[in-house]
Amino acid sequence: MSKLSDLRKSYELGELDEALASGSPMAQFSQWFEHALAAPEVHEPNAMTLATVGADGRPSTRIVLVKAYDERGLVWFTNYDSRKGRELAVHPFAALQFHWVELERVVRIEGRVEKVSDQESDDYFQSRPLDSRLGAWASPQSQVIESRATLVANAAKMAVRHGLKPPRPPHWGGYRLVPERWEFWQGRKSRLHDRLVYRKDEAGAWQRERLAP
Repeated sequence: MSKLSDLRKSYELGELDEALASGSPMAQFSQWFEHALAAPEVHEPNAMTLATVGADGRPSTRIVLVKAYDERGLVWFTNYDSRKGRELAVHPFAALQFHWVELERVVRIEGRVEKVSDQESDDYFQSRPLDSRLGAWASPQSQVIESRATLVANAAKMAVRHGLKPPRPPHWGGYRLVPERWEFWQGRKSRLHDRLVYRKDEAGAWQRERLAP
């Protein structure tokens, strides 16, 4: 059996050079994201870690799925009454991380979080499969429940109540992280990884710098 201390990997698939990187972090992200989408070995390219901070100052993380992105920021959808929703209500700032292991790439984004418009939430909710829409009504996300049977029973009740056209629950919708800092990480041989960070200056323009690995 291998020891954990013996587990290691040499990163040799790519490089991240300033001469080839975009001056816009969103453009750079879009390029990398499209690459991840097209890579058959990357099975869930839109999965990202979301880190929030509670009223007690303790951080928490979970995996969510990015469902839209543009120059305004990155969007995901969830239950507003969940742990992450409650924490964002207290501290409306968060960090996101994409880890495309197969491509030896990481993208980290930090910034302010806001709710998307009701129309954006309505439009996305109606695009979801029926079971997922009913599930949004059935699950008191992050709350203690007696058993899985309770959850299944709730889903059955919601199916009877709402039929084939459940409306969006008032406690469910989208968040948008408005980026203030980006970091792009490309694994390199001998642990001499490439790290480019983008920060906004006082004038609101993006400035790019290289970080030591």
